[in-house]
Amino acid sequence: MKVWNWEGFWSYFTNLYLLEGALWTIGLTISTLIFGGLLGLLLALMRLSRHKWMSRTAQGYVWIFRGTPLLVQLIIIYTGLPQLGLVRFSVIESAVLGLALNEAAYLSEILRGGILSVPKGQTEAARALGLKPYQIFRLVVLPQALRVIIPPLGNSVNGLLKTTSIASVISMEEVLRRGQILMQQKFQVLEVFMVVAVIYLVMTTCWDFVQRRIEAHYGRAYGAAADHQLARDDH
Repeated sequence: MKVWNWEGFWSYFTNLYLLEGALWTIGLTISTLIFGGLLGLLLALMRLSRHKWMSRTAQGYVWIFRGTPLLVQLIIIYTGLPQLGLVRFSVIESAVLGLALNEAAYLSEILRGGILSVPKGQTEAARALGLKPYQIFRLVVLPQALRVIIPPLGNSVNGLLKTTSIASVISMEEVLRRGQILMQQKFQVLEVFMVVAVIYLVMTTCWDFVQRRIEAHYGRAYGAAADHQLARDDH
């Protein structure tokens, strides 16, 4: 019994249908990061608000979306809402919405941790100089928080690239779903999914390279400043 087909295995690496699925995966990841990041930033600011109702609302949101499976959330959005007579989303809309809502809960904690890492003296000094709240956040808090935010944020992107595969359960034709469809044509299960695994590995490896460059870029300025300060202290 033949259990492996080398010809079929190599052919899937040049299968345009499957490669287009990889592009959908990348697009889904980018869309999720944009919408999830904006919502996550809003949630982080709400958590840091002095108004208890805003802080509690954001805390409740994070509790729900971090405490329930993403798979269940996607099914509720795609099939549950129409059954309740509410809005009906397309497959793509449901995938982006579900992933973004879920990712926002995690990103909000990353962003909140980065913001809290900035010493209060920095904001107090900026306030004393007459800067407005949005200027303090954009010019003082955010640049310093980025060095803390970027490493865990990069890891979240790596995980998100793989997490998008869950959208296949609602027939979102990303790379895993297209691999499943191809598998049903020739029943070359192992060959198809080995290629899918390699595609995911290539995407995460490329992102790992980009993440290192970003971390080096934002860490360089702080590293140079720290070295300069140490040199002054030695003298």
